[in-house]
Amino acid sequence: MLSKSVLTLDEANSMIDAAFAEADNNGWKVTVAVVDDGGHLLAMRRMDGCAPVAAYIAPQKARSAALGRRETSEFEAMINGGRTAFLSAPEITGLLEGGVPLKVEGQVVAAIGVSGVKPDQDAQVAKAGIAAL
Repeated sequence: MLSKSVLTLDEANSMIDAAFAEADNNGWKVTVAVVDDGGHLLAMRRMDGCAPVAAYIAPQKARSAALGRRETSEFEAMINGGRTAFLSAPEITGLLEGGVPLKVEGQVVAAIGVSGVKPDQDAQVAKAGIAAL
């Protein structure tokens, strides 16, 4: 497990590799994002065949896990931007709550967000990413 308070780019990509392996083993198409404790995007990848909206939702989920709150202006911009025409606001709200924080000595140092599958599957993929460290 990670023992320092800063996540490197290589570590973030290792998390995504492990998350992709878990998703691939289950036949799921996902987008995975890793952010630092300030919600800044460190790395993100989208599997071929994953819905385009997942590339927006995954970093938002990771960001909300790192920051401990939803970024309301970003959420509203997504809804109003027309990228979610096929989803209702309550469904989007649920999707944005699925990020998993990475903690070292009780402090959040990063978070991983997964999008493209059901919430319990998101969590399974995210936890596989964290387990890679």
